[in-house]
Amino acid sequence: MAWQKKAVLAAMTVAVVAAVAYGFWPKPTPPAAAQRQMSPWAMPVPVRVITAAPSDLRVQVKAIGTVTPLNTVVVQSRVSGPLQKLHFNEGDKVEQGQLLAEIDTADYQVQLAQAQGQLEQNLAQLKNAEADLALYSRLREQSSISAQQYNNQVALVAQLKGSLKSNQAQLDAAKLQLSYTNIHAPISGRLGLRRVDAGNLIQANNSTGLVTITQSSPITVVFAIPESQLQQVRTAFRSGESLTVEAWDRAERELLSVGALTTLDNQIDAATGTLRLKAEFTNEQEELFPNQFVNVRLNVAVKQGAVTIPQDAVQYGSAGTYVYVIENNKAQIRQVQLGAVDNGLVAILSGLEAGTQVALEGLDRLRPGRAVEVIADEPAAVN
Repeated sequence: MAWQKKAVLAAMTVAVVAAVAYGFWPKPTPPAAAQRQMSPWAMPVPVRVITAAPSDLRVQVKAIGTVTPLNTVVVQSRVSGPLQKLHFNEGDKVEQGQLLAEIDTADYQVQLAQAQGQLEQNLAQLKNAEADLALYSRLREQSSISAQQYNNQVALVAQLKGSLKSNQAQLDAAKLQLSYTNIHAPISGRLGLRRVDAGNLIQANNSTGLVTITQSSPITVVFAIPESQLQQVRTAFRSGESLTVEAWDRAERELLSVGALTTLDNQIDAATGTLRLKAEFTNEQEELFPNQFVNVRLNVAVKQGAVTIPQDAVQYGSAGTYVYVIENNKAQIRQVQLGAVDNGLVAILSGLEAGTQVALEGLDRLRPGRAVEVIADEPAAVN
């Protein structure tokens, strides 16, 4: 039995020695293609590219703005009295001079009649005094009356003429008060919600008013630009050319309206370091609504022949902005200086020439010198 144990032990020793020798035995190196198959990080990176090309690029200044009506008026009554009738519906668009409401005229008709009666009474007295004055004049020439009597009559006629002017003013005031019982729209615009109903007794010049009219066409947008962009905007504005202003929705996905820059404020806000500007829009279809928040794009100039690439191709690092260019099917870093931006395109001021292929997709796996495989865009399907 002892010899059997020794034989088994010898066989196990030989097996262990053979295994160790196999592990240290040099193995053949697989070919490069096999290595690439074994390591996915060594394979060419699939990328989509875009060619830098010259194009006309709009130089824009972006800001946040608020839609502001040119005029907003609270319609108030200029006389007191019961509100008899309303001639409008909430939200209507009205024209200047349009009848909006009526106030009971009874009190003002009475005041007008009183003024008219007082005027006629004084007019009769004046006619009688003038007739007496004519008689006194003839008698004075005949020395039949004293100078004092004649002078008194002259003074009476002058007094009655003055009273007549006062009566006429009172009559005009009564007519004016009566006309105020018809309330007309002071401006053209769109009505808001009414603040009082027919049948209520309203007071003159009540601050609450009857309704508000907001001028919606044309309309303005007020926005602010930083002081650093002031000189560029002022130079373009002073050139005499109309600077177009685009109003976009809150998400900057829809162009709401296009207007023109009309005004630059006369001083910079010291607290914010910004300057307020105003643009006017025709707003014929009322695309813009008063107090609406909008994104503003002020078109300052057009840069012709600028080398442009999509903004998505630009990378940002500690050394500045850069892009990956494709040379001989390999990616290389190219430092670039950016310029104006327009609808997703950015101008390259330096570091890139027209015709250079720039990586647009697959950037996360690129490194300098990394092999790439350019993926062509699939042709659109034909229905």
